[in-house]
Amino acid sequence: MQNLDEYVHYFRDGEKIYYLSKEGRERVDCNKVRKKTIQARHYIMRNYLYIAYGCPETWENEVLLEIEGHVKVVCDAIFEERGSDHIIEIDHTQKMSVNKLKINKYRQLFNSGAYKTKPKLIWMTTTDYRRKQLLKLCEGLNVEVFTITDFY
Repeated sequence: MQNLDEYVHYFRDGEKIYYLSKEGRERVDCNKVRKKTIQARHYIMRNYLYIAYGCPETWENEVLLEIEGHVKVVCDAIFEERGSDHIIEIDHTQKMSVNKLKINKYRQLFNSGAYKTKPKLIWMTTTDYRRKQLLKLCEGLNVEVFTITDFY
């Protein structure tokens, strides 16, 4: 990577996170500017799930799910597999009370009859303690909760 110093910058957030410098973007003809952001860990956690699920073609980030006038929630990502929606939520720095509100919105959405098959709610969080809290809050839902350590 030292040979690429001119073309990349990096910062540390548990691991080295690289992004293209101005020269790097010019070299590969990339117009999109990426810089250090406090959201980086959130995006990386989401990307771990994207890769773990085989890079689904139907994957979309930051999707608004709503029943007009009733319930509205923005998921971190969503993809469809075998006729069922899989909804991704990343719990990186969120307060558990905020997660609880979001889970209640998902409950309303899933129980509304808007889905032919119940969607699967997939969480990624930071600790086993938070995993247990999320599992308890999601009782009765089709849910799977991972921690970041499940991926390395």
